[in-house]
Amino acid sequence: MEDSRKGKCPVMHGANTDTNSSVMSWWPEALNLDILHQHDTKTNALGEDFNYREEFKKLDFDGLKNDLKKLMTDSQDWWPADWGHYGGLMIRMAWHSAGTYRTADGRGGSNTGNQRFAPLNSWPDNVNLDKARRLLWPIKKKYGNKISWADLMILAGNMAYESMGFKTFGFAGGREDIWHPEKDIYWGAEKDWLGKDRYSDKSDEKTLENPLAAVQMGLIYVNPEGVDGKPDPLKTAKAMRVTFERMAMNDEETVALTAGGHTVGKAHGNGDASILGLNPEAADIQEQGFGWKNPKGKGNAEDTVSSGLEGAWTTQPNKWNNTYFHLLFSYDWEIRKSPAGASQWEPINIKEEDKPFDAHVSGVRRNPIMTDADMALKIDPEYRKISERFYKDPEYLAEVFAKAWFKLTHRDLGPKSRYLGTDIPKEDLIWQDPIPTVNYTLSDAEIEDLKLKLLNCGLSQTELINTAWDSARTFRSSDFRGGVNGARIRLTPQKDWEGNEPKRLEKVLAKLTEIQTGLNKKVSIADLIVLGGSAAIEKAAQEAGVNIKVPFVWGRGDATMEMTDVESFSVLEPLHDGFRNWQKKEYAVKPEEMLLDRTQLMGLTAIEMTALIGGMRVLGTNHGGTKHGVFTDREGILTNDFFVNLTDMNYRWQPVSDKLYNIVERKTGETKWTATRVDLVFGSHSILRAYAEVYAQDDNKEKFVNDFIKAWVKVMNADR
Repeated sequence: MEDSRKGKCPVMHGANTDTNSSVMSWWPEALNLDILHQHDTKTNALGEDFNYREEFKKLDFDGLKNDLKKLMTDSQDWWPADWGHYGGLMIRMAWHSAGTYRTADGRGGSNTGNQRFAPLNSWPDNVNLDKARRLLWPIKKKYGNKISWADLMILAGNMAYESMGFKTFGFAGGREDIWHPEKDIYWGAEKDWLGKDRYSDKSDEKTLENPLAAVQMGLIYVNPEGVDGKPDPLKTAKAMRVTFERMAMNDEETVALTAGGHTVGKAHGNGDASILGLNPEAADIQEQGFGWKNPKGKGNAEDTVSSGLEGAWTTQPNKWNNTYFHLLFSYDWEIRKSPAGASQWEPINIKEEDKPFDAHVSGVRRNPIMTDADMALKIDPEYRKISERFYKDPEYLAEVFAKAWFKLTHRDLGPKSRYLGTDIPKEDLIWQDPIPTVNYTLSDAEIEDLKLKLLNCGLSQTELINTAWDSARTFRSSDFRGGVNGARIRLTPQKDWEGNEPKRLEKVLAKLTEIQTGLNKKVSIADLIVLGGSAAIEKAAQEAGVNIKVPFVWGRGDATMEMTDVESFSVLEPLHDGFRNWQKKEYAVKPEEMLLDRTQLMGLTAIEMTALIGGMRVLGTNHGGTKHGVFTDREGILTNDFFVNLTDMNYRWQPVSDKLYNIVERKTGETKWTATRVDLVFGSHSILRAYAEVYAQDDNKEKFVNDFIKAWVKVMNADR
């Protein structure tokens, strides 16, 4: 008898990567909560008890640095080093790891080691960086858990420069690895590599879609051949200015990074890019994580193809030198084609001694090359002024580049308090958002006394809660910026943000300053802000019949205007806050989707978001005092009424507009409450409703209060 099972697949098809099999493919407009569940502890190979900061302290840091320097000149047959030195490759790897950072949402950057995973591991701009990471594997294997991939990639870039004769500004560890792709980062809407559909006006580089910084899908910065692959240094300069500004760099830093990055190493394009194999994520299983296999010649060394451009920028590309600007300004340059067919600039009538030697063919000199971005430093008037100064003063270039490189590779690591290691620069830099340390301690008795003062100072509980929330909600887990520490809500620009209700804020800050002035111990305004909100919530919980202490940790400092980069902080301004049922204006994105984005940036889970929404509504914390979503007759008391009434079938939900709804009593037809989409999504979305039903249960009133307070304290302490 014939086996009826013959030819049938022996496993369920849920294990494949076909996105058409997902739930979201059936209902693509449904709210996708996956953004809040990234990097679950179940994916962490080291376990939830692993403490990287403690492991790093055990690291033989000097031994690691020495091993990295030795690696630079230990050329491997399977991937030979250019001029016998891996410096250029390692610097490119570190640069591209850090270079994805963008200021608008703080996402990207080197902080998570995400270059190991899709899509970054397979971006066109990251061709052959898989080889750099594999060259590092023996060192990672040796030092193990004491050094993360994220830290190792940046340190490798630093040691590459050091081994080539350049003195870096310093290094700090503290970057913790992730263990799967970051699906929550928006890299652009294009469906094709190197696609370009991110400008509302394609003739204006400034209309680049927020929060993006790179000009095309799969690029780190700008197209090296020119805008849209057409050489035009002046046009490229405009694109560079927008892109680097969105990556937190000014003109001087941009010029220094371009020159310093291109002083060493080379571009690779000695072959046909169209015949390269699949990228790492798509390559066959026998490639073992390698991509872009080159079938031509050796497949590497002099036959390497990466960017498609071919050549070095300087005369001595295996060591730090000052020939970059010498070549750029001493010669006229013209457009030529690389062997791979890419447009690149090459010098006219260059002296033989100014040509770099071939990276692999002994005794042969080659033309240096420049990208369109390099030529922009010569052609753009502002870039040229800076470039000429660097040309005349190489020591100044080295100083500016060292700090710019440190900023590039540490911008998303967060405040200096998170830095680890012995090579941390002593100098405080404005982009690190410095905060003074406090010189006081608070006993439990003193904290209780302060609570009484705050609750009896004439401010309402809502005013105290809102001020604490507004101070803390700016925190971004993406780059560890913002938060209540520093009390920058007192300063420009935060004190004037519409979302912070400036008049109410001014009143609260004046009262807190008055309280501070009358204290024997000058407690920081930052600590008073948090304690005021906590005391008000504690009282609201007690009024709901739950006697509970809201945990409070003192020690926050108060920053000054001199410590605050106004322009840099402007990107933290909230344009929406679903927790306070507010948005600055109408947006194309749905309010509930904006809520998820804000929640993820604050480092909160879907359950924490649910608890906070329910609590904030009944506490009456809506922006401007609106009553949308305040589903309670006991406003100001920390009850579970929001969830009870949201799930009560005695009501029906009647649209007033595409954003507002009436909650109508079925029997009388009278409107009981009003709501926004943010409120009602907790009843309509199957997962969020499941959470809401838990909190609506009669036996979970106390659980709700406890969960709300845990989430609240997490927000208040997120930046500590």
